[in-house]
Amino acid sequence: MAFKGIRKNPSAPQVDAAILAALRDIPVAALSDNMHRNIGSVGLTPYHRPGPATMAGTAVTLKSRGGDNLTLLRAFEFCRPGDVIVIDADGDLSNAVIGGILSFYAATIGTAGVVLDGAIRDLAEIRARDFPVYARGVNHRGPYKDGPGEINVPVTVGGMVVNPGDIVVGDQDGLMAFAPAEAEALIAKARAHLEVEANTMRAMKEGRWDRSFIDALEARCAN
Repeated sequence: MAFKGIRKNPSAPQVDAAILAALRDIPVAALSDNMHRNIGSVGLTPYHRPGPATMAGTAVTLKSRGGDNLTLLRAFEFCRPGDVIVIDADGDLSNAVIGGILSFYAATIGTAGVVLDGAIRDLAEIRARDFPVYARGVNHRGPYKDGPGEINVPVTVGGMVVNPGDIVVGDQDGLMAFAPAEAEALIAKARAHLEVEANTMRAMKEGRWDRSFIDALEARCAN
């Protein structure tokens, strides 16, 4: 539906709360290792205060012109507690799309975080909070509010495609997005992966880490 330069689509159904709760206990690296290590964003940085939990929520996506936040202002109406706001601003760094005030508002309405392929500002405020904010860079110059834009359409952030309703996870290592249908199998694989890693750490501490696998790796080298 079009309205004054903004195409608006309904938000996708939210992901089951139990799935999201499980993902908050799993590092993004463990998820990535079980999705062929080629899924996720590149070039987006976490700017918030680090915390122990992984960000996990349902994607509400928007496409905006670089340095313009009119679409974001409207998109807040499409967000529910637990959603992650995913903004494709073309990676433009000439003007900030969001700063201390709007990231604070996103937190007050219960969203799980903001992912922006563009610039933020008010860095000191954002770094002092644990509300997740990921962006490509920082610029003090504020946003325009002219549009146009689109809400709940497929977007690309940091080279990662995100569809409305996808699960978005993030920690200090970076971001991933995947379809809800993949979540249960991925969680099971990641938990098994973490147990293997824990066993390896125990073996290292006890001086019994078996390093014979390195011989096999060397043997398969091309030259």
